[in-house]
Amino acid sequence: MGNKLYVGNLPFSATNDSLNETFSRFGKVTSAKIVMDRDTGRSKGFGFVEMSSDDEAQAAIAKLHGSDMGGRSLVVNEARPMEPRTGGGFGGARGGDRGGRGGDRGGDRW
Repeated sequence: MGNKLYVGNLPFSATNDSLNETFSRFGKVTSAKIVMDRDTGRSKGFGFVEMSSDDEAQAAIAKLHGSDMGGRSLVVNEARPMEPRTGGGFGGARGGDRGGRGGDRGGDRW
């Protein structure tokens, strides 16, 4: 068991401070962070909380999973390690080529 928790289905009104306060009832919170959308600056509705011990993390999961926060039923479980990203960028597109090879395009509708 780890002491880093995933917290989902957060109300959009939740803040890092309110997340910290909610989990601190079950032990020492070493970090509480809501994930924000980088384009809009709004919450994505989930975050991560790190507790100081595994026992405290288990107590928080037992008491908070399914509990109400701001009218929403929280999802609280052990955070999984982040999976490595593959690909990236534009998925291998070849710029403005559009599949043509130059010269006479014949029936191309570009």
